[in-house]
Amino acid sequence: MHLSDIIRAPKVVLHDHLDGGLRPATIIELAHEAGYRDLPTQDPDRLAVWFREAADSGSLERYLETFAHTCAVMQTREALERVAAECAEDLAADGVVYAEVRYAPEQHQERGLSLDAVVEAVNAGLREGERRTGGRITVRALLTGMRHTDRSLEIAELTVAHRDRGVAGFDIAGGEIGNPPARHLPAFRHLKQHSCHFTIHAGEAVGAESIHEAVQVCGAERIGHGVRITDDIQVHDDGTATLGRLASYVRDNRIALEVCPTSNLQTGAAKSYDTHPIDLLRRLGFRVTLNTDNRLVSGTTMSEEFRHMSDAFGYGPEVFEELTVAAAESAFLPLPERQRLIEDLIRPGYTALRR
Repeated sequence: MHLSDIIRAPKVVLHDHLDGGLRPATIIELAHEAGYRDLPTQDPDRLAVWFREAADSGSLERYLETFAHTCAVMQTREALERVAAECAEDLAADGVVYAEVRYAPEQHQERGLSLDAVVEAVNAGLREGERRTGGRITVRALLTGMRHTDRSLEIAELTVAHRDRGVAGFDIAGGEIGNPPARHLPAFRHLKQHSCHFTIHAGEAVGAESIHEAVQVCGAERIGHGVRITDDIQVHDDGTATLGRLASYVRDNRIALEVCPTSNLQTGAAKSYDTHPIDLLRRLGFRVTLNTDNRLVSGTTMSEEFRHMSDAFGYGPEVFEELTVAAAESAFLPLPERQRLIEDLIRPGYTALRR
């Protein structure tokens, strides 16, 4: 596919971090307003390069350190609204028609905002961004609890309180090593008691055991990244594969994998685009979705992720439609809204591209 066609293709992103997708110029302006002086450069182009180079470490922990700068400038209602609105605009400009954008409310309280005020500011910004795009995109928020803190139940309660007001679900993120998802079971129990959706980062820095815990112990509906499910898959010399019990369960129960190829290369979860497990997982029948993770930190967009997959595996409109429909089917939206998204936007958009 030509890049212009890729940009036109309707897209759905389920795994995109608000604090990982700021415009470099916005970071510099907000840092000036906040009196934050620790940015490595005041030049937007150089700042974008710095984030990408800092993230290209092969370590999830080093990758996560880059967020100190973005979170530092997202501590006021005005800053959160601006960042959220620009997020919606940038995604829409890239052909995204539906997005779930996640962030950790507890990381935006350094200047006295309450958790509710953080959520209200982000929601207001997302609605403003939708308005600026003329309704070309719908954006919902996922509230993230952090693996290394003890506030996950509080964030789960916040998620339930703001559901149906712009918040679609809950997430757990942060360094996997030493921070198993099961330590946050009270949060997951609360969400289940209130029939609230949630996803869990797993199978990125830690292997299949992390995915097993997220799915079988915590009850995750989707898995953030999840590429290490291949630890439970044996590929034979003739190209056939044998799935272990966990891999079979994830595939057979249509538990969506929120795969983020460029990010996976940066954190060491994959070695190259050509050898990324997304193609194997797709061919084996897993519900695979394609995502950005962090647009600034990974120096990517949904169109760039499409292009990488087209170059690596020869994907064209048929496969991208398949991946996009899978993402829409896995969205934390009511069924009628998912059906409308597929039938009114995705199917017609790809039909037009094929013509």
